[in-house]
Amino acid sequence: MVSPVAADPAKLRPNDPCWCGSGQKFKRCHKVATDRVQRGRVSPMRTVPAEIERPPYAADGSRSVRGDDPVKSPDVIERMRRTGVAAAEVLAEVGAAIAPGVTTDELDRLCHEACIARGGYPSPLNYGGFPKSLCTSVNEVICHGIPDDRPLRDGDIVNLDVTLYREGVHGDTNATWCVGTVDERSRTLVRVTAESLARGIAAVRPGRPLSDIGRAIQTHAEGEGFAVVRAFIGHGIGEVFHGDLQVLHYYDPRNSLVMKPGMVFTIEPMIAMGDWRHRLWDDDWTAVTADGRRTAQFEHTLVVTDDGADILTLRPDGQWSGDTGTPNPA
Repeated sequence: MVSPVAADPAKLRPNDPCWCGSGQKFKRCHKVATDRVQRGRVSPMRTVPAEIERPPYAADGSRSVRGDDPVKSPDVIERMRRTGVAAAEVLAEVGAAIAPGVTTDELDRLCHEACIARGGYPSPLNYGGFPKSLCTSVNEVICHGIPDDRPLRDGDIVNLDVTLYREGVHGDTNATWCVGTVDERSRTLVRVTAESLARGIAAVRPGRPLSDIGRAIQTHAEGEGFAVVRAFIGHGIGEVFHGDLQVLHYYDPRNSLVMKPGMVFTIEPMIAMGDWRHRLWDDDWTAVTADGRRTAQFEHTLVVTDDGADILTLRPDGQWSGDTGTPNPA
């Protein structure tokens, strides 16, 4: 039985046994739900050399969402394949720099320079006015976290969302890392999120509705005791950053568009420890869980083939980035 005092997280010290009875210290268990991310100072927007090709929104800060045929030509798919591999390289390079004490602004700098080094434009930069080249979502931040001068701390989890624009197309991918020594439940969350994406990709079949993807993800995540965030979804992608096609990460029979060979879209489930609902910070970008508990995300861009899916954002070695639990989750 847990004492009334121990059951109140506000009265626990970091090294006290956690109120939940896990046997772990409070700081390694449920303190993650009460120790919320505080925003830091955002540095000025970084510049891109004039010779780098830019997407249409780069100059005016629009969102440039328009109708876009989800079935791509062989030429577009090949350009997306090259751009997707480059995006995966950037993600791996920036992820390798994650450590306690490193700021998310420093990760943004690395991402910005890595995109330019590959002849590409970092797609998030000035998309709808977004001020950075990378989204960094820490702990309870679901997505669209803005890099700032807050150092990562031992025990955090952090998602890096990289999109690269090159050869007239976008390649979109992300992964979640554990920072230093992370509590077991958070590690499980990260692993299950990677597995959920793998289940979603495995559900891709021509002739089947997109809702099969959401069913596979929701079944796995909820079966492991987690929840699927519903407000943010996968999307069509190609010569535009966000096309009209929508991929839900939970089952809804209305997500009934039939998959066809040549369709290109992202699958990017966000999985939460607790409440799947969200709230938005007043920066109009940063989405956090309603209850302050942690969330993780993994994402790939893929093309529907004659018998399944081909991932366009794998690293050159064919592996995933992030703390997946296995190199390629199944």
